[in-house]
Amino acid sequence: MSLTGNLRTMDLPEVLQWISGGRKTGTLHLDRGSVRKRIAFTDGIIHTSWSNDPRESLGQFLIRDNLVTEEQLFKALLRQEKEGRLIGVILVGDGVFTEADLRHALQAKVAETIYDLFLWPEGNFSFKDGELPQPPGLPVELPVMGVIMEGARRIDEWSRIREVFPSAGTSFSAPRGVPADVTEREERKFLELATSGRTLDAIALETRRSEFDTAVRAFELHQRGLLSVARVQETAPVGDATTIIRELLKKAAERYAEKRYDKALAAYEQVLAVDRLNQDAKKGLIAVVEARERERALRGVHLDFVPVLLLDFKQLTMQDLDAQEGFVVSRVNGQWDVQSILKLCPMAEDDALMIFARLLERRVIELRKP
Repeated sequence: MSLTGNLRTMDLPEVLQWISGGRKTGTLHLDRGSVRKRIAFTDGIIHTSWSNDPRESLGQFLIRDNLVTEEQLFKALLRQEKEGRLIGVILVGDGVFTEADLRHALQAKVAETIYDLFLWPEGNFSFKDGELPQPPGLPVELPVMGVIMEGARRIDEWSRIREVFPSAGTSFSAPRGVPADVTEREERKFLELATSGRTLDAIALETRRSEFDTAVRAFELHQRGLLSVARVQETAPVGDATTIIRELLKKAAERYAEKRYDKALAAYEQVLAVDRLNQDAKKGLIAVVEARERERALRGVHLDFVPVLLLDFKQLTMQDLDAQEGFVVSRVNGQWDVQSILKLCPMAEDDALMIFARLLERRVIELRKP
């Protein structure tokens, strides 16, 4: 049996109780603006969750909890794309952290993804009976009633916090700076960020915490007289960061296809300014840099010039040429120009041109004007 509606008319606790009471197995889809979330249930118990909000990716939680560095995560994400394995499984297999660490991070991710929903004033939902994510991944078990109770507590606390910090665009001042008696690492980091003029949402991004968690920390520091409100400005609605990222990625892909590499590079860098771990942007940057280097190398290969070998046979054998490079070199006779040799090569023209570029760089050949 399926269930659809809007959180304005059927609130989240009611939806969760309906799933839990019926011991449902399936996936709850929730959408608000550009933000999409999914919660999977097995026999009415929360099994896992997914979100397209970059702030709620597993990688953010792994870095937040100091389980991985940004560099380790990025390399693992690239491997994930090639190997098709889950990111957590890759990192556990590499010995970066233990399976127990992974389960703890997954549980925090699942819980925070759901708790954020309690603060949504509205949003469409649809429960799809029997639907479960593939691959299933490592399951967690979160009883629905405990989630509902914590969600209700957060709603009450959020109301009190909003009276002091009415917007995510709230910026702060620290009357006492960063006192020496504040020794807790996260508190000191928060005060340092606050004194630098960062807004609440900027601090949340930097610390990889949800807006709620960040506001709670700010509220505690405010109550202790360590933090004051400096300025309040309105911010874009929830999910706007996701929309911005999607539009920038689209723009970058278009500019890349047009070979406007500087524009593509700028768009990818804008994405990373919002989400420093965005895998698509990081891969895009690599592709742009490689394409720009390729284009630069190809500009040095003049089609009407004649390639001439600079090495003798013995020297050539020491070059460790691959099969394609060897084929091209074997056609260099001091008479045919590049364009003529290209017609003979059983490979894509761009690939053959890059071979010429590499041979030029390695000083295996030189090009002479006819």
